[in-house]
Amino acid sequence: MSPSEKSVQYTTQNTYLTHNSLNEKTKNVWLVFHGIGYLSRYFAKYFAGLDPEENYIIVPQAPSKYYLKNEYKYVGASWLTKENTAMEMENVLRYMDAVLEAEQLPSHTNLVLFGFSQGVSVATRFLSRRKLLCKLLILYAGGIPNELKKEDFYFLDFEKTQIKVVYGDKDEYLTAERLTSEKIKLDVLFQGKAEVVMFEGGHEVKPEIIQGLV
Repeated sequence: MSPSEKSVQYTTQNTYLTHNSLNEKTKNVWLVFHGIGYLSRYFAKYFAGLDPEENYIIVPQAPSKYYLKNEYKYVGASWLTKENTAMEMENVLRYMDAVLEAEQLPSHTNLVLFGFSQGVSVATRFLSRRKLLCKLLILYAGGIPNELKKEDFYFLDFEKTQIKVVYGDKDEYLTAERLTSEKIKLDVLFQGKAEVVMFEGGHEVKPEIIQGLV
């Protein structure tokens, strides 16, 4: 008899990081999804150059932590793998619901949704599943999940939501073939409204690029 895989539900906890103060002067709230191998406290440094009075940064923490480079010294984290992706994404969605409930974002702020590398897949799934009304969606050096369809983004008003796609011209993960397939997805999902921002560099986060996006 072969083994049977079962599942259970239980309560868990996870951290997230915020930077700057959320008050009546805040214009933009950045919800930032880091890439694979990061911890939120290290990823937050890329947003330190944004005006602290106008920008409030929320950096969720990917739940699956592991040691980097087999040295048992430095720790990174991952959002998802190909194993039980749908179930794991549902866990991430519930975590993000809890983060937003805890933060109670004021209505006068603009929501900026940012995903880097693996964080792009989480940001786009979260956006489509929760129908978030964001001012700006930034997809930085990552791929959009294949299961997402144009119907998943019909709720977006492209007069009110900007889409910006950022990548380096020497990004080792974005081959010419993958760039072509991603462009096709972008045109279909966002009705040709996505603006491409290309910079000189590889698979890296450049703070000066981030500062120029808002």
